[in-house]
Amino acid sequence: MESVVWQGLALSGIFSWIVIACYFHVTNKLRSLLQPWASLHVVRGTSTILKIQKHQHRVLDALFSGLSCVVSVPFYTAFLPLLFWSGHGKLARQMTLLMAFCDYLGNCIKDVVSAPRPNCPPVRRITATKDEEDNALEYGLPSSHTLNTVCLSGFLVYYVLSYIQSEDACVKLVAVTLACLLVGLIGFGRIYLGMHSLIDIIGGLVIGLVILAIWLTVHEYVDAFVVSAQNVTSFWAALSFLLLFAYPTPEFPTPSFEYHTAFDGVAFGIVAGVQQTYQQFHHEAVSRIFTSQLTIPAFLGRMVVGIPTILMVKFCSKALAKWILPVVSNTLGIPIKSTSYIPMLNGSTTEKKSSEIKQSSYIHKMLFFSNQDLFDVDTGIRFLQYAGLAWSVVDLVPSLFSHLRL
Repeated sequence: MESVVWQGLALSGIFSWIVIACYFHVTNKLRSLLQPWASLHVVRGTSTILKIQKHQHRVLDALFSGLSCVVSVPFYTAFLPLLFWSGHGKLARQMTLLMAFCDYLGNCIKDVVSAPRPNCPPVRRITATKDEEDNALEYGLPSSHTLNTVCLSGFLVYYVLSYIQSEDACVKLVAVTLACLLVGLIGFGRIYLGMHSLIDIIGGLVIGLVILAIWLTVHEYVDAFVVSAQNVTSFWAALSFLLLFAYPTPEFPTPSFEYHTAFDGVAFGIVAGVQQTYQQFHHEAVSRIFTSQLTIPAFLGRMVVGIPTILMVKFCSKALAKWILPVVSNTLGIPIKSTSYIPMLNGSTTEKKSSEIKQSSYIHKMLFFSNQDLFDVDTGIRFLQYAGLAWSVVDLVPSLFSHLRL
């Protein structure tokens, strides 16, 4: 009963914040205070970037582009399923939820401040992948790569040292030094690539350290709640829904909200799946890689079975959502629009209006719905698509492993 009460209080608090933020235009007021300061530091930091880029070389281009890919969201999305299947379920689910927290908070700050990236030209911007091209469309402060690297590498070091229970000061020093070196290389690389100013890197570092400190304080409570509390799935469904609205309106549309929606869905899918199958597949006594119970060939077999399965589930989830959501919306009399997923629902308004509806009307539509507003059904499709993918990682695929004795 006590758990249900605080769940209700938490959801009520988030809903109240949405109402207050909407009514008092909190985003615009914060932006008017922070954006001029951040923009000034971006302009002042241009000379520093140009000095660094004087030493440009193809080897450095490849090195820092590769490092950026290794710590990008798509990489983590591909890496985390393997971590679940390796037997380290606790680390995997905690890193997934930490990643979702970092993605939400980092992108919220980006879109609140709406600080520009360094001007190109004069700065040379290197975007080696499609993912980097999309990242360049986001605002700059804070650097998501720096923030995510601080949090995830820091938590990984903490987990490994706790797992091996080493009291050797040299081992701890080496681990922390390697994490700091990685963070430093990522931060310097983002400046070298022309993706961020120094103020963005410092912002990502400071915010990342704050998030990491908070997570190290609460992660055991969060994990205990996910695996053993009551009403977890229903609570997390409501929380995920509210977080789609508890998102600031950027000055101009960016892909940040799409990334948040995807990881919001991933977090929900992981929580729902783990809650249902913890005793079967995710308890602390499961087989782990590099042991006689889970050999390297068996783990490779898991990859061969698991990766195609989750990709197929992602495709099917998207197809089902594209069919179901328009039907449900029409049944409830909710006017909808699709900016990319459903071509026949695209074109009812201009492209500019579509972008405005997609990213600046969520709070308005939830609280003050009117017949003139259209819901962008792509948000729901994206959420369900990634929720289905994440659920398959921790529920469907482990069931297949059990039947195949992998």
